[in-house]
Amino acid sequence: MTSLAPACAADIGSWCERIWSGTGMGWLAENVDGIVRHGLRILLIIVIALVIRFLLHRVIGRLTKVAHGSLPSALRPLQERADNLLLGPAGTARRTQRAQSLGSLLKSVTSFFVFTVALILILAEIGINIGPLLASAGIAGIAIGFGAQNLIKDFLSGIFMLLEDQYGVGDVVDLQLATGTVIAVTLRTTTIRSADGAIWYVRNGEVLRVGNSSQGESVVTIDLPLSYRADTAKAGKVALATATSVAESEEFAEQMVSMPEMQGVVSMASDAVTIRLVATVRAGQQWAFGRAVRSSVAEAFAASGIPSPASDLRRWDSTDTTGDAT
Repeated sequence: MTSLAPACAADIGSWCERIWSGTGMGWLAENVDGIVRHGLRILLIIVIALVIRFLLHRVIGRLTKVAHGSLPSALRPLQERADNLLLGPAGTARRTQRAQSLGSLLKSVTSFFVFTVALILILAEIGINIGPLLASAGIAGIAIGFGAQNLIKDFLSGIFMLLEDQYGVGDVVDLQLATGTVIAVTLRTTTIRSADGAIWYVRNGEVLRVGNSSQGESVVTIDLPLSYRADTAKAGKVALATATSVAESEEFAEQMVSMPEMQGVVSMASDAVTIRLVATVRAGQQWAFGRAVRSSVAEAFAASGIPSPASDLRRWDSTDTTGDAT
């Protein structure tokens, strides 16, 4: 059965006439103009969406880039020194990692919105009524929102944690729910390894308080117990000189924010007098500096003959043993 020629086939040189002459398909020849027109519009929508996505990603990349290329070359060394002074040796690397994470998040969000709008425009172009579709999507979104409140809460909390740089991988944090070293951060959960090796998975939406021991500066407090027989003034001078020597060593010289200070006697218990040293170091160095000072001070006290509470215990044990033998 031969289909009838559409009226537009009489227009010599038109797409309708060419399709009819080539295929003999009346419905295709009659609708070819609309197909080409809508196809070109859909192609234009896709191209515009890709261009907008590219431009947005480029802007985000420039905004989150933490290179020093925007500064004159003469000022770059000054900025590097300022970064090392304010943020520490690892500050620039941390800022770069944070910027990359923010850039990746923003690029994903912009891509989602651009392609969503493009899809809606394409559906409208091919004749699909998007009104009921948008209404259905809105109702479904509300239902999903009520059912996934905790998930949305976790995502939003994770985004704000990332934007505010509350903590990152490698930081030692106290999240109230768990304390330890952060080994992974996602938009939904934070993974922490505690001191005993246990792995804790904390939902971001459940974190109400964050204590970060790896940002900025840390105050090192070192309490040194002494025997009541010890000369506290002499012990304080020896301890301060020893701690200052450790602070000026090659290992800690660049990590010090303020040099050690002796605060004197801070407590008097039944078995010991306690003096205290304090110093300020870059975050993350407080534990290593504290261990080094305690070890060096113990050796210095022993060399100077400054008695510790343990020496009193040994003395009393020796006296008791001698008395029993007598």
